Amino acid sequence: MTAEVVNLRQFKKKQTRAEKEKQAEQNRISFGRTKAEKQLTKALNEKAERSHQQGRIEKSEDDI
Repeated sequence: MTAEVVNLRQFKKKQTRAEKEKQAEQNRISFGRTKAEKQLTKALNEKAERSHQQGRIEKSEDDI
């Protein structure tokens, strides 16, 4: 029954690197969009909002 010998210093460094890489991947997803992509998304959202507002029916005071 022999166990594999592990260098704790190397194990901790490897674990730290893995955690940092995981955080970096999340940041790439969150903040990695180009300016053009951000502007496109903003324009599409504004267009959808205008379209939604145009379809809205306003109630007159007689209906209340």
